Amino acid sequence: MKRNFILLSLLALSLIMIQAQSNSIHQFKVKDINGETFDMSSLKGKKVLVVNTASKCGLTPQYKQLQELYEKYKDTGFTIVGFPANNFMNQEPGSIAEIKEFCTQNYGVTFQMMDKVSTKGKDQSPIYEWLTQKSKNGVKDSEVSWNFQKYLIDEDGKLVDFVAPKKSPMSDEIVNWITSK
Repeated sequence: MKRNFILLSLLALSLIMIQAQSNSIHQFKVKDINGETFDMSSLKGKKVLVVNTASKCGLTPQYKQLQELYEKYKDTGFTIVGFPANNFMNQEPGSIAEIKEFCTQNYGVTFQMMDKVSTKGKDQSPIYEWLTQKSKNGVKDSEVSWNFQKYLIDEDGKLVDFVAPKKSPMSDEIVNWITSK
């Protein structure tokens, strides 16, 4: 009887640990803009703003605000991870090399940029499945409605919320989240 209780306790603890890991963005490994593997677990302990980007969108000037936000708060346990995506009206048609050059030359982007992904549809990347499905992130469902939708991830890799594409990266909502303890 005691042995069964111990085994059941260990099983329950294992399931809790598996569930906790699956509800964290830290479980993912993705390709960065240089084609290297980037382990999202390297962001443990940081607040992370995940944003889908595009070079030929009316919201593309948000790159400037994202870079300003990154520069201002990067030393406070905050970072940005950009995922170029071509899901909306072919507004990110370029190769990853072209995207990298565009971001660097036009906006001086130094925050972490990843390889191009799909944010929705049948070919949705696993990280965006996690970001948009409550059954995977444990918090809420969402749909990526346009380029520059922003996802707020806490220091433990948990989804906090998302911010609409048209809202400035320098909005009070985002800055207050970054600066809150």
